[in-house]
Amino acid sequence: MSTPERDLIVGGQAVIEGVMMRTPNAYAIAVRKADGSIVNTAARLPKWSDKNSFFKLPIVRGGAVLIQSMGLGIKALNYSANVAFGEAEAEAEAETEAIVPLRPAVIEGEGDFAGITGAVPGLFPVPTQSRPKDEMKKGGTAAAAGSIVFALFFNVLLFVAAPLLLTNALFIATGWATAPAVQTTAASNTAVSGAHGQTVTAPDETWYAKTWRNTRTYLHPVRPSIAFNLIDGMIRMSFFLIMIVSFSFLKDIRRVFQYHGAEHKTVFTWEAGLELTVANARPQPRQHPRCGTSFLMVVMLVSIVLFSIVRFDSLVYNFLVRLVLMPVVAGISYEIIRLSARKETGAFFKFITKPGVWLQNITTKEPDDAQLEVALEALKESLKLEPQPQEEAVELLS
Repeated sequence: MSTPERDLIVGGQAVIEGVMMRTPNAYAIAVRKADGSIVNTAARLPKWSDKNSFFKLPIVRGGAVLIQSMGLGIKALNYSANVAFGEAEAEAEAETEAIVPLRPAVIEGEGDFAGITGAVPGLFPVPTQSRPKDEMKKGGTAAAAGSIVFALFFNVLLFVAAPLLLTNALFIATGWATAPAVQTTAASNTAVSGAHGQTVTAPDETWYAKTWRNTRTYLHPVRPSIAFNLIDGMIRMSFFLIMIVSFSFLKDIRRVFQYHGAEHKTVFTWEAGLELTVANARPQPRQHPRCGTSFLMVVMLVSIVLFSIVRFDSLVYNFLVRLVLMPVVAGISYEIIRLSARKETGAFFKFITKPGVWLQNITTKEPDDAQLEVALEALKESLKLEPQPQEEAVELLS
């Protein structure tokens, strides 16, 4: 394999009983069927940036990469579910052959970001049964869009709304922020605000009136600061860790984590310039610094800083700001990872990816040889679709 070919940055994602591998211009999914055979599908990825230069802009391309990676990841999971959970071999084979090429796009420069595509159970829905083949055809885009909407709603609720509300209540309860002087009347008795905003309850106040009053007190908007967003980020990270650790105990998810390890070992084998064989992949590390887990850690750090700059004295506005800035946070994180990835031996890259590498002790497990074989086949099939030098020359002349 020549040096220019080895310069291609590859990455992938674990799926149900298989692996999706992607190169800068193509992808391939390989899945192990119940009878032990391996099936695959592969296609080239059209470039959005060829049609619209807007997607070449820094930061913008990062948000677009995140969206298209989610679409590709969810469709890959659905494809693998069809193959792995097919009830009959003939039916599974028919469904496999009926699947049309996926239609996500590649953003200019995304080759440096090919490894940041892995879905994490809980962040994206993992199928537990096969999908009707009609859904994987014409309706596949709508099905994927529905899964993305559900995943976004779940993640916004768990990783944006809940940490913001909990942090706000914590600052009020501890006296780190001043609560409003709440005055309520119940049966001619008055409850007045005490130290740190605590309210002395009137003897005849009803329980629902007390609950409503306390809720209003704890949700009195606190203007976010660096300290506020740091605690908000810590709560968000705690939710993430609890979720990942909990999923790691599930048998089916553990197998996904093994395929995640197989994907990383395959990438390391390619980057080392070795022949793509099980023997060469087996001794490779299963923790990779360009994994999507590392990207998520960078996203959380960037969000702490950005949310401290744009802030309001309103819970609703601060929540909306977090939603609106999510593509910006993803775009900035993309640029950081992309720039630092050019010098993977540099201290800065090692620093920002170290937490993600640690977390991969949970999200990756040691794969067996059969799982490595699947990951290797996925990469080989994807590499077959990379433009050859003569093709690139024709594209430049056209």
